[in-house]
Amino acid sequence: MQISSSFVILWISLINSIYCISFHLPISTKKCLKEEIHKDTIVTGDYDITSVPGFPTHLQVKDTKGHILYNKEDAVKGNFAFTTEEYDIFDICVETKLPHGQQKHHLSGSQASKEVNIKIKHGVETKDYDALAKANKLKPLEVELNRLEDLSSAIVSDFAYMKEREEEMRNTNESTNNKVLYFSIFSMICLMSLAVWQVLYLRRYFKAKKLID
Repeated sequence: MQISSSFVILWISLINSIYCISFHLPISTKKCLKEEIHKDTIVTGDYDITSVPGFPTHLQVKDTKGHILYNKEDAVKGNFAFTTEEYDIFDICVETKLPHGQQKHHLSGSQASKEVNIKIKHGVETKDYDALAKANKLKPLEVELNRLEDLSSAIVSDFAYMKEREEEMRNTNESTNNKVLYFSIFSMICLMSLAVWQVLYLRRYFKAKKLID
């Protein structure tokens, strides 16, 4: 029972999907974070970047097809949100730019890097249960029940997605195995045909040379 509870807690923590990271980004450097997200999922992000006058920071969110979902040339503090149309890996790129004519080695210690804080939420965690409680005048227990219901739906959805991916992988494996089998049979037939042809050719050759009867 303890194992089951631990597994449920771990799974719920994965479903919550709060992705928060903080790092220092040197000037004139680009760093991209990758996030793998399912189809029809709401994604929200909050960012807080150290402001250094004269050194703007470019923040951009895009998918693997190059579609730009969020773009901010001088990002300091703000947020973004979008809904995924299909399963994809999304890039959250942050780049600090060096002004034209400015040399990197001339920067002071406080200008050499910026602190970047990014917090990503997707799935159930993007829902504002406090606002829901106020709008519908729900009691704390009712809010928690709503939250658990959403978590349960998310878990069921994730299991269905995992099952679908497992079926796709199984079909791919079976198809690959069949192709390998057919290729092996074809190769064996070719080798056997070549061996028979070599025997017959050598037999005719030796007969022509009168080395055998």
